[in-house]
Amino acid sequence: MNNNYLEILPLSSITKYTKGQPNDGVPFTGYPRTHPSDKSKLILVNNPLEKEPAVLEFNLDDILFVEEIPSAVTEKGEGVPLVKLWVQRGAVGIILEPFEVNDPVQFANKVRAVKEHILHNRPQANL
Repeated sequence: MNNNYLEILPLSSITKYTKGQPNDGVPFTGYPRTHPSDKSKLILVNNPLEKEPAVLEFNLDDILFVEEIPSAVTEKGEGVPLVKLWVQRGAVGIILEPFEVNDPVQFANKVRAVKEHILHNRPQANL
């Protein structure tokens, strides 16, 4: 695979599940990005073509398996590479939520929408 986000994953974390999806993982789909300041983490932009996509953060050590899936295409015809990440069951992920700086602070309430979307559209693990 020729993607930069996979180059920073330890080889043992990728190759130990070469026979398919891990039973002890939970799948998440999106556009992967390296973390801007912490090389031990990965950012996953869930639904990257939406107006306000959800931004998820995972520790690289918790990623068990990476599966490339068909790219999304923007209105301009540009491809957005997508992956399905299988994250260790029980690992801690972070949802980054936007808010308006005001008095009082106005949260976008994105967490609830992200939770519903992930639970409704998440591919099922092979158990």
